[in-house]
Amino acid sequence: MNYVWDFALLTKYSRLFWIGIGWTMAYTIGTVVLGTLIGLAVAMLRLKKWKLIDWPAMAYIEIFRCTPLLVQIIWFYYAFPVVIGVNIPPHVAAVSVLSLYGGAFYAEIFRGGIESLERGQWDAARALGLKSWLVLRLVILPQAIRRMLPPYVNQSIIQLKNTSLVSVIAVPDLLYNATLINADTYRPLEVYTVVAAIYFIILFPATLLAQRLERKLAAGHA
Repeated sequence: MNYVWDFALLTKYSRLFWIGIGWTMAYTIGTVVLGTLIGLAVAMLRLKKWKLIDWPAMAYIEIFRCTPLLVQIIWFYYAFPVVIGVNIPPHVAAVSVLSLYGGAFYAEIFRGGIESLERGQWDAARALGLKSWLVLRLVILPQAIRRMLPPYVNQSIIQLKNTSLVSVIAVPDLLYNATLINADTYRPLEVYTVVAAIYFIILFPATLLAQRLERKLAAGHA
């Protein structure tokens, strides 16, 4: 098979690629922010150790961590509207599921980072007369953030890759727009090679940043 590559053919579709990149980055940034807020709230609730709240929080985390994201997106978009009797726009479904999915992982990152600190840190701060929220803000979080940063960045990188799954509900992200281009050109090798290259260009620097953070953290504990 002598396949002739022709990337020049795709230049007239550059606008669709850029629109896809824009939506992909918008979904990534938006759901990382929302997921962080959700994760922080859930982590704080779990740290309280209130059984009435801890069990539902654990259920939320395990449901989203232990089921495939693609299944969650499809269920939320196609099945959940049947349950509530209201149609859900694709953008709302995509943002909601990605945020809740990311929030479940962020919650465990935050909780694990905070609980990884020695109990003596809490006791020493309380001995100084600080209230619990001041202990957390002034003493615990500044130390825990250093431990949470590498896994937080790694999860955010995964979040960017996960945005490609929203294409199944016709959200115009990079992969969905690539599918439209492929349908018009019948050049899947060129189209999806360009898509893979774009994801690599975006994700590789972020991966290097995560590795650098991990090295700095390891050096700080050495």
